[in-house]
Amino acid sequence: MAATIAYLDYNATAPIREAAARAVVEAMEVGGNPSSVHASGRRARKIVEAARGQVATLVGAKPMEVIFTSGGTEANNLALNALPFRRLIVSAIEHDSILAAAAATDADFVAVPVDRDGVLDLAALEAALAGCEGPVLVSVMLANNETGVLQPVREAAGLAREHGALVHCDATQAVGRIAVDMVELGADMLTLSAHKLGGPQGVGALIVREGLDVQPRQHGGGQEFGRRAGTENVPGIAGFGAAAIIALDEVARAGKIAALRDGLERQIKRSVPAALIWGEAVPRLPNTCCIGLAGVPSETQVMALDLAGVAVSAGAACSSGKVRPSHVLRAMGASPDAAASSIRVSLGAASTAADTERFLTAWIGLYARANRHGSAHAPAARRA
Repeated sequence: MAATIAYLDYNATAPIREAAARAVVEAMEVGGNPSSVHASGRRARKIVEAARGQVATLVGAKPMEVIFTSGGTEANNLALNALPFRRLIVSAIEHDSILAAAAATDADFVAVPVDRDGVLDLAALEAALAGCEGPVLVSVMLANNETGVLQPVREAAGLAREHGALVHCDATQAVGRIAVDMVELGADMLTLSAHKLGGPQGVGALIVREGLDVQPRQHGGGQEFGRRAGTENVPGIAGFGAAAIIALDEVARAGKIAALRDGLERQIKRSVPAALIWGEAVPRLPNTCCIGLAGVPSETQVMALDLAGVAVSAGAACSSGKVRPSHVLRAMGASPDAAASSIRVSLGAASTAADTERFLTAWIGLYARANRHGSAHAPAARRA
């Protein structure tokens, strides 16, 4: 990112790693179709399979379990349509690519609530599982993209197993920030996206447990073990693999990012007591801070910060540029005003104290101006 910008929007897209960009270029120079049997095709296939192993290692999976896709959205859609499920049980705070895909299927769709801290209600999940017949899928994200709140996936998987249900976990935001092991989570399927961890945009993966037969969503030449037809995006996959190697190494250094985030939150609460930090009482990703400032619309905050050279998001960044009240915060009990007055700050490997200081200066200045005009106020009506 340009030096003049304090980029604090890693949960939307992490700046591409130098090694990942180099891998993309080198793969483009190789050329060749990985399905071809001649020398150029074999070189392309070698690149794809090397990256498959690198991505598998990132989450404790086997290379043959990795299905490359165009990104996390496609992977989530593939998972929710992996079998003719009779019931889809998802958390109410899932990404839109889960909620919309689930609603579009013919399955009985159940959204399980979360508590006021944004953590899945396991009792409600167990109730949703009771009496289910036929193929059932439980889909629970590992870390929420807006608040960073970690979900009890292992416990949810245990409940699902007791009722004979399969488990899908969207781990898009978690990989590279915390240790992720598919087997330990008890997941049958796991979603990843390259650009969240410093790889290129437009490539992701669905990890599918060995022995689980997934129905393809698109048909053709039988690529990706017959589960996802279409010529593989060799340059994107190469960059994904390179980013996966770096992400695995950086998990051990997450404490540095957490310290930077915690310092930012202390300054926010000291300077603006009216501000809310969503999910601060429960375990979260070390890089994510979701801030509520009732009375000041999210869009206003994002635009003012952008003018000050600070890049942040209002909730998820996957809605064609639209800013709307967060369904995640509403599920946590936020009032409509509070849900429409929150922003997300997400840090990464290149984030510095200077970046957070720049954010604080701009954001506190925005609060002061809003307070003078009577816009900002204490969040007395946090819950609807």
